[in-house]
Amino acid sequence: MSFKPNLMDPLPLYIVLLAGLSVVLPLMIRKTWTVVAVSATVYLLAPWMGWNLRAIADGVWYFNPVTWQFLFVLGGAAAIRAQQPRQPETRPLLRQPLFVAAALYVLVAGVITLGWRWPEVHDALMPSALSDLLYPISKTDLSPVRLVHFLALAYVTAKLLPGAGWTRNRLAAEVCRMGRFSLEVFCLGVLLAPLADMVNALAGDTFAVQVFTALVGAGLMAALAAWLEFNKRLSQPVPARQQLHS
Repeated sequence: MSFKPNLMDPLPLYIVLLAGLSVVLPLMIRKTWTVVAVSATVYLLAPWMGWNLRAIADGVWYFNPVTWQFLFVLGGAAAIRAQQPRQPETRPLLRQPLFVAAALYVLVAGVITLGWRWPEVHDALMPSALSDLLYPISKTDLSPVRLVHFLALAYVTAKLLPGAGWTRNRLAAEVCRMGRFSLEVFCLGVLLAPLADMVNALAGDTFAVQVFTALVGAGLMAALAAWLEFNKRLSQPVPARQQLHS
């Protein structure tokens, strides 16, 4: 687990966190908010205490499981919370303070991220006090601004796209199918990423070529998921009633 090939850093993270799920999940079902509080405490202490796992290349894991566990715990808590009955929200979205705050956060984060393409403009417009507060935005320790951005984006998406009807269109169905075979699709993506970089470099790294390689890669991953689902259906036993008719 200390040796991680290039582009495969998320895989050992998943392995460790899924292994810990067998311990955390029973506790979360009984004491959801206690588990969330303990997870949040570990998340906040880990960067200050230097908690991380060892690795060969740079000494630590690029995705620190001690901090990234908080995102997984929040996901589990949200799933448990979603099963509980609650009163439907009747106010318009623009009159819901949490939605407005989340939408503004996503908008500001998008503007700041877009500004990274033009460092001179970014440095001229970004107040130094805000810059000192935000940077560095650690991906290894899942910086709070990254975590809040993900939560805000998920919340805004859930509010704008309520229900599951939007997942039944063709494009969303393909994405959902790739999610059902996430490990296989991820491994194919690891193989395709350096190949796409090579093609982009040979073709001058133009925007059109980048879009082309991205679409081809997405199509190949969707094709893999469709093939795996087809094989899964073939391996399922035929119902007894169907066997009698045949």
